[in-house]
Amino acid sequence: MKKPYIKKYGKVSGFNIWMVDGGYIRKNLNEEFNNFGQHYRFKFIPKNEFWIDQEHGLGREEKYYIDHMLVENRLMALGKSYDKAFDRAERIERCERRKSRSIKLKKKNSKDILFKRIHKRLLKKYSKKIEVWIVNGKLVRDNLFIEFTEGGHDRVYHFIPKNEIWIDDDLNKRELKFILLHELYERNLMLKGWPYDSKKRSAHRISSNLEYHYRHHPKGIDKRIKQELNKIK
Repeated sequence: MKKPYIKKYGKVSGFNIWMVDGGYIRKNLNEEFNNFGQHYRFKFIPKNEFWIDQEHGLGREEKYYIDHMLVENRLMALGKSYDKAFDRAERIERCERRKSRSIKLKKKNSKDILFKRIHKRLLKKYSKKIEVWIVNGKLVRDNLFIEFTEGGHDRVYHFIPKNEIWIDDDLNKRELKFILLHELYERNLMLKGWPYDSKKRSAHRISSNLEYHYRHHPKGIDKRIKQELNKIK
């Protein structure tokens, strides 16, 4: 198996920071790897390294991810659970993002301005009964939801307009169809009454399994996307 390293970003507090091929990791190591990760969250990452998915969008967010991982790693090394360490790290990351927001949501029309900037490109090929947008992921994380990554839809995120699916512009184009299929399938299940996540039935988990299957067997994914699009009323 090849190594996922793309380039070394630098060194911070004794940790080597690497930009990595997130698509390769999601296909071969763990499909839940998103924008970044450290050893106590993903055991395949060496203890002295932080991994950041190679960015493809316009926003540069490495400083936020590094600060997040420094806190998360330190707390988990002391025995804290991932959930507790993540919550603490997220609070710090949110404060840092708030300081550098390019849009302040105070004026009456500021939300309209924000959404105009978030919407980057409508994927017309898939936008018949629903709108599929490439969006500015950094603006979403800065202003709406810090955990937004890869994609999402209106049945999960209250801030996404009705009948819209958002795809993060940070996502590598080679992964777009896998994420789109995940969001379409998950949304269709939730419209049938499936919960997003629960022990008995999980629309997210079964959609992740479908995504994983097509990452390893991409033949036929266009047909499957079309089938999910045809289910939308």
